[in-house]
Amino acid sequence: MLLKQILLGIIGVSSGLIVSAGVFTVLISVGLIPRFAGKMHVARKIFVLEEMVVFGTLFGGFFSVFGDWGMIGEFVREHAVFGSGATEGVWNLIGTVFLLVFGVFAGIFVGCLALAIAEMLNTIPIFARRIGFRHGLGFAILAVALGKLVGSLVYFTQQVYLYGG
Repeated sequence: MLLKQILLGIIGVSSGLIVSAGVFTVLISVGLIPRFAGKMHVARKIFVLEEMVVFGTLFGGFFSVFGDWGMIGEFVREHAVFGSGATEGVWNLIGTVFLLVFGVFAGIFVGCLALAIAEMLNTIPIFARRIGFRHGLGFAILAVALGKLVGSLVYFTQQVYLYGG
């Protein structure tokens, strides 16, 4: 039984390393971090940005495997950190603000990654040339982004994820 657990642990860690190496390879190959550094005018601190991506991935992986360690809300509610009557409301407000901020930044990151991959593969210029699209490519990309935004809002506000339809 112990040998089986050790073997499963080795396979799990190895699989995680392979997947994370693939993710970092994609991020490096599309040049997303240097592009962010250039847009933010912090090219001198590119290594800090790269380390933050690595640490963010490590923390996300840790909390997805060991979910009990991330249960800050239980501690706050049990100990009534903000007072006996206000703790629930204040914690819900803090959680909502955190999720909004995280969602915006996660959406920006995923959108930039998708566009960087599309740009690396030259799919947008090739597609535009093939269909004879000359002007307004920026509006087309904006329309796709807004469509994804509206779709996401409908998906989450109508709780489609709960019943699948």
